[in-house]
Amino acid sequence: MSQLARFGVVGAIGFVVDTVIFNVLRATILSPDEIHSGPFWAKVISTVVAIFVNWMGNRYWTFRDQRRSVATREGVEFVIVSLGGMVISLGCLGISHYALGLTSALADNISGNVIGLVLGTAFRFWLYKVWVYHPERTGPAEPVTPTRAPAPSELSGQ
Repeated sequence: MSQLARFGVVGAIGFVVDTVIFNVLRATILSPDEIHSGPFWAKVISTVVAIFVNWMGNRYWTFRDQRRSVATREGVEFVIVSLGGMVISLGCLGISHYALGLTSALADNISGNVIGLVLGTAFRFWLYKVWVYHPERTGPAEPVTPTRAPAPSELSGQ
């Protein structure tokens, strides 16, 4: 399966996670009827959860041959890029919901989970490919076991 197809599968799973959490939060504790900025915070929370799901899928499946042995740095870079995608999605939601006054659940889903998703996905895939998982920046997938130092007798040829 090609890398782009694997990225799409991981993204589809992340999309489901993001959309379900967003809609549950928006319909319950973060309803715009109760909290004016509820849809915004629902999107922030749902996206953060989806970022974690996507990182795991991309690290261990999509880009498994290009991941770095040090997960911390890769994770930080992944989160930075993902937050950039989240800003794109939140921007689309913000323009639609707050600037244009399109406040229905359908409008919020179209702006944040369709338009924002398409633009954010293109942004993320490009930066994952050229920065986070770029082949020249990756090391072995698993830590390298240190080799033993040669004995003095092995160095002198005896």
